Amino acid sequence: MYALRLLSWKSEPVLMEVEDPRPGPGQVVIKVGGAGACHSDLHLMHDFEGGLPWAPPFTLGHENAGWVHELGAGVTGFEVGQPVAVYGPWGCGSCARCQLGIETYCENPMAAPIPGGGGGLGLDGGMAEYLLVPAARFLVPLTDGLSPAAAAPITDAGLTPYHAVRRSWHKLAPGTTAVVIGAGGLGHMGVQILKATTAARIVVVDQKEDALAMATSMGADHTVVPGPEAAAEIRDYTHGIGADVVLDFVGAEATMKLGAAVARQLGDLTIVGIAGGTLPVSFFSVPYEVSIQTTYWGSRPELVEVLDLAARGLIAPHYTTFPLTEAVEAYHRLEKGEVSGRAVILP
Repeated sequence: MYALRLLSWKSEPVLMEVEDPRPGPGQVVIKVGGAGACHSDLHLMHDFEGGLPWAPPFTLGHENAGWVHELGAGVTGFEVGQPVAVYGPWGCGSCARCQLGIETYCENPMAAPIPGGGGGLGLDGGMAEYLLVPAARFLVPLTDGLSPAAAAPITDAGLTPYHAVRRSWHKLAPGTTAVVIGAGGLGHMGVQILKATTAARIVVVDQKEDALAMATSMGADHTVVPGPEAAAEIRDYTHGIGADVVLDFVGAEATMKLGAAVARQLGDLTIVGIAGGTLPVSFFSVPYEVSIQTTYWGSRPELVEVLDLAARGLIAPHYTTFPLTEAVEAYHRLEKGEVSGRAVILP
C-alpha cells in the first residue's frame, strides 16, 4: 500500500510504498476512509527536532475513520466492514486516567503502545490505505448519518473544542458570553459546539473575513477583527463585564493577551492553540478568580458524545477533501492559510 511518511524531523513527508499491516492478538486493521490533516502536523515537519518520547519514521495522520478490515485474535464486538472512528491518543489502558477513557493524560506512558503518542504521532497513522489500531478500545462505532470522511476530523478538530467547551458548561448559562479566538479548523467546530450545547452568546475573533462569515452562518452572534480596539469592542458587547469563557484556538502572544483582557471575573480562559505564546500571570494581571488552563484533545467518552452530535446534524465539520497523492499539497495549502475549515485525505 502507499503511505505518507515523515522520515525525519524538519523534513517534508514522502509518499512511498510500504507493506500492508496485519493485526496481532487484540488488534484491528481498518481500511481508512478519511484522515484529517492537522496544523500540529506542520510542527512535526518544521519545528521539532527531538525532545519527544518518540521520533520518525512514521506515517502521518492522527485524525482517522474508516471501516473494519481485519480483526486480530480475541477481538469481539466489531465485524468486518463496520464503519468506525479511531480515538487518537493511545495510552496504557490500565492507569487511573485511562480507566476513565482519558488516555490523553495517561499516567503510565511507558506501558502505552508508544509513550505519549498514537497513530500519526510516533506510530503509523491514517494517511495510508490501511491503519493498524493496537487495541479495539480505540474504536468507536459510527452510526447512520456520519461518513468516515466527515467523522475523521471530528476525532480531533471536533473532540478538542468539545472537551474545552464541556469543561466550562457550568459557566455558560443563559445571559453569559463565550469568546472564540480563531475560527479555523478547531475554532469553527467550537462555535457550533457552543451553539448546540450551551445558551451563551458567541463572539468570534478572526482576521479573515471568510472565517468570520462562516462563523456567523454557524451561529456566532457577534464577530470582531483583531486589533487595538478588539478588547474594547468585546467589553462593550458584554456591557463592560467581559466574557464568561474565552477559548483561544490560536495560542499566540497577542491572542492570550486579548483573552486575559476580555475575561470576566470568575471566568475561564482556556488556551487550546499551540502557537507558542506566553501569558504573564500575577495577582493583578487578570481579573479576580479567572481560571487559566490549557487542554489537550479529549476523552473517549467525549468522542462518543461529539460524534453523536454530528450524526444528529447538530454540528458538521467544514472540510475539503484531497486524494492521498495530493496530501503534501494539502499541507502546503494548510500552511499558507488556504484551507477553509479542515483538510481531509481520502486514501
